[in-house]
Amino acid sequence: MKKVFVLIGMMCVALVGRADGVNFSDAAEKTVNTVVHIQAEIVTRGNSYYDFFGPLLEQIYGGRLQVPDNVSVGFGSGVVISPDGYIVTNNHVVENARKIVVTFNDKHKREATIIGTDPTTDIALIKVEATDLEYLTFGDSDKVRVGEWVLAVGNPFNLTSTVTAGIVSAKARNINILGEGTIESFIQTDAAVNPGNSGGALVNTNGDLIGINAAIASRTGSYEGYSFAIPSNIAKKVVEDFLLYGSLQRAYLGIIPAEITEEFAEQKNLDMLSGVYVNDVFDDGAAQKAGIKKGDIILSINNITVDTRTQLIGAIGQFRPGDKVIVKVMRGDKERNFTVTLANMHGTESIVNGGESFYNEKLGLVLEPLSQELKNTIKKNYGLKIVEVKDGIFKRKGLNNDFIILAVNNQKVSSEQELNTALSNSRNGKVRIEMSDTTGEFMTIFEFYSR
Repeated sequence: MKKVFVLIGMMCVALVGRADGVNFSDAAEKTVNTVVHIQAEIVTRGNSYYDFFGPLLEQIYGGRLQVPDNVSVGFGSGVVISPDGYIVTNNHVVENARKIVVTFNDKHKREATIIGTDPTTDIALIKVEATDLEYLTFGDSDKVRVGEWVLAVGNPFNLTSTVTAGIVSAKARNINILGEGTIESFIQTDAAVNPGNSGGALVNTNGDLIGINAAIASRTGSYEGYSFAIPSNIAKKVVEDFLLYGSLQRAYLGIIPAEITEEFAEQKNLDMLSGVYVNDVFDDGAAQKAGIKKGDIILSINNITVDTRTQLIGAIGQFRPGDKVIVKVMRGDKERNFTVTLANMHGTESIVNGGESFYNEKLGLVLEPLSQELKNTIKKNYGLKIVEVKDGIFKRKGLNNDFIILAVNNQKVSSEQELNTALSNSRNGKVRIEMSDTTGEFMTIFEFYSR
């Protein structure tokens, strides 16, 4: 039977005490009151008949069709990270939720609002109105060592404040569960984690938060030996981005990396198997501007050793555009250090504001990413709001700025880069755009042929 990776929604069995002289009790006591149970009420249209025939029926009969919402309830965990009620969890626990109820270890409940969500790291930040809550502080996940004892705390199968113990089995794991363009650099452990644990805490024996539990390797949907957590350094950076800038600030090195296997080393005439090979550099990218060249081998980022593509992505994922990092490379038989100023998705060093608008010439539209309020309204975590209709296909068709573009050529879009990529993937010049109005109640499909 094939093993699959499963994003989880709860957490696991109590084991506190000592193992090989390690005391788990203090860390467990410090953690259990900071990990909460999350119940998310999620709305999906999910009506395949409407999705297929809706636009046609609306054209035939005029007006909007009233389609009942499909409501489901999901469960997961979260970690309180401040006394005033900020809670970090997984994006997949609260994505598209219209109502979130948080239950604390003392059984009291509070409704939460979404502050920010990021599918590329599977991190979300929510908040309840509170003061003087017990909370965890972020530890340094870069200092976590393979073989180190850890505790996983969460709410598996709706069992609150459950603790399990294990060791760190590996670091910088990429299990290809979040999709393209994401940051996967998981901490792998053998601490038991089950459905409901998503968003729970992975802590060291000092009780420091070193990871957010996210997934398991399983053929049954339940724990079978390995679980995976998002490193705290990545989670902390995403949370700070939400609080400081309102959106994720993704930094790019501007290279195409390749892992050095024995076969690859033979092919490229390399006498080493460590590091990450620079297969190419982007023109005017951060690496090229700093002097890094095709054929260099990256050994470390700010003294963090990188031997795999996943380690490289995880290391860069802790920084923002404009941050300077020291990249150690091997060029020929000599080591060199380069100071690289990282760039954003547009190739500049500026911070990208959450609501920053941009113009797309092909569509003749000024667009901007959705605010969290608008995401909550339409019950979707993606889309681009039309700000202004200029000369172009939309204006010729008489469409106005009361619409949100959700997907282009069957690809969800949330940024200028995603829109440009989706537009370039048209077949025979045909462009298919899925849109909703700003209430999320009216859906339509607009198709045209580009020249």
